[in-house]
Amino acid sequence: MSSEKYIGLDVHQATISVAVLDSRGKLVMESIVETKAATILDFFAGLRGTLSVTFEEGTWAAWLYDLLKPHVDKLVVCNPRKNALLKDGNKSDRIDARKLAELLRLDNLKPVYHGETGVRMLRELARSYLTIVKDLSRVMNRLKALYRSWAIPCAGRDVYYTRHRAEWLGKIREAGVRRRAEQLYQQLDMLQHLRQQTRGELLAESRKHTITVRLRQIPSLGPIRSALAVALIQTPHRFRTKRQLWAYSGLALETRTTGEHRYVKGQLRRSKKQISIRGLNKDHNHDLKGLFKAAATRASVQPGLFQDFYQRSLAKGIKPTMVRLTPGAQDCSHYADSMEEGRKLRRCETEVASRLSVSGEEPLPSPAIFFWWWSVGS
Repeated sequence: MSSEKYIGLDVHQATISVAVLDSRGKLVMESIVETKAATILDFFAGLRGTLSVTFEEGTWAAWLYDLLKPHVDKLVVCNPRKNALLKDGNKSDRIDARKLAELLRLDNLKPVYHGETGVRMLRELARSYLTIVKDLSRVMNRLKALYRSWAIPCAGRDVYYTRHRAEWLGKIREAGVRRRAEQLYQQLDMLQHLRQQTRGELLAESRKHTITVRLRQIPSLGPIRSALAVALIQTPHRFRTKRQLWAYSGLALETRTTGEHRYVKGQLRRSKKQISIRGLNKDHNHDLKGLFKAAATRASVQPGLFQDFYQRSLAKGIKPTMVRLTPGAQDCSHYADSMEEGRKLRRCETEVASRLSVSGEEPLPSPAIFFWWWSVGS
């Protein structure tokens, strides 16, 4: 009899529901374990055989992954957005744990990457920086919204500057509203100082990773974007091809089609029915998508090969938003060849044509350029 065991964990703040299945799918054990390291390790120490464990990505995922990885044979942190079976029928902690174990036994889970620990410090600093930047943008939006609510025009950035602050506060007649604006300015000052401090720490940590120096040679990828890219992606080898990075960045098209083939005079022919496009994929890393979009936007306004491609595409009548998603493969290959003699980008020009090719050329997505540049330097 096989000694394989498939274990599903439904993790909560206080407890973990555990379901253990054997290789035939028979339930052999159910338990409730306290969410404490010692208790969890004691439970797994009492299990015998080949242990395969799964739980969903969430707040506790990173901690639990590091805790269990040395003590089990296989560990899968799964994507909860892909677990449609958990939404069917009754729902409880016990039922969810058993369904996760069954999906693991059937090898029907979509894993979330949790493998690279060498960039953990950089990842945490990047998270802090991105969070502070979002909070800073939120305070700035609230400040402008306050002025607009009292019919005070506030276009531009002068409203944020310290040297103009007394002038802007003087435009507010209501004492309560003025006090609220002063408090928003205090938040703005604190966040700006904290942002500069975190930015310096992020750049200092990124210098420990030599790949960031190479990434900074790519147009529009400065020191901050290079550091954030390394922190968000961790390693290019987690992706099988460049297309997976393209999808992970939220820039892949979702298509719908049916009735793809038909018989014509006894021979099977592929239908010429046009594929329906349903927009970009929604399951992606939002920070990474924002990084590549910002880099493409900046590259389109700076002199260089990317701007030339951008202008040519606009002249053909392509929408600006579509052009920024599809920089030309030939332009990118010329740039890479000039920066790295002896390297060839021919392999990037084949089998990576994007489905966003509305111009008739074979465009190479921005993440694919980044992927190749990182891969040849690692």
